[in-house]
Amino acid sequence: MLKVENVKKAFGAATVLDGVNLTVSPGEVVSILGSSGSGKSTLIRCINGLEKLNGGRIAIDDFDVAKPKELAEARKRSATVFQLFNLYPHMTTLQNIALAPVEVLKRPRAEVEQEARALLASVGLSDKVDAYPAHLSGGQRQRVGICRALAMKPRYLLLDEVTSALDPEMTAEVLAILAKLAREGTTMLFVTHEVEFARQISNRIVFLDKGVLLVDLPTEEFFAASGGLAQPRIAQFLSKMKKD
Repeated sequence: MLKVENVKKAFGAATVLDGVNLTVSPGEVVSILGSSGSGKSTLIRCINGLEKLNGGRIAIDDFDVAKPKELAEARKRSATVFQLFNLYPHMTTLQNIALAPVEVLKRPRAEVEQEARALLASVGLSDKVDAYPAHLSGGQRQRVGICRALAMKPRYLLLDEVTSALDPEMTAEVLAILAKLAREGTTMLFVTHEVEFARQISNRIVFLDKGVLLVDLPTEEFFAASGGLAQPRIAQFLSKMKKD
């Protein structure tokens, strides 16, 4: 289980997360919605240990990410897909995917590369095994990023605005892969502006506003007039997203 307990994060005088509580159980797909600057991406960076907390606690399967020795174990159980791909430009797709399982998990290279090829095949990139990131489209690079995360066999997949840098066609490619993972029972915490997609794949919707978690509701309740839509700030956000 992934637990976020009363988490606080500030950059200087600016409070970015203010007492956030969140639990994600195995098999759940939880989408985090909110306007730009609401703290969504910062929360993901806190969960994977890239940002230090100013208060509260985050644990992945009871491993505290604030403790260096436990963070290493927590990171073996989770993997992050970033919005700007973060692939190593001097490595092929196969090398990018195989690097962490070999170096971090100390798994045999031959076994890892076999699995990496299977992952690439599952996202329609069998012919890109030896391609470098510069020779891939944005959608292809993001699919490689997803494969790289899955190669670690994570219990929790953290996704941070993975379609924000893509055009509509490439966005559709990536969302199709994520929908497939959701159907297969992959546990995901998904930061996104793709409201309708979040509605389709999520068990729950979390809404952040100015660092405060306003609601954490089952998806149907979030989009119901008696649930999330009953809150003026959420109704305003969804109305604006429909216009955009």
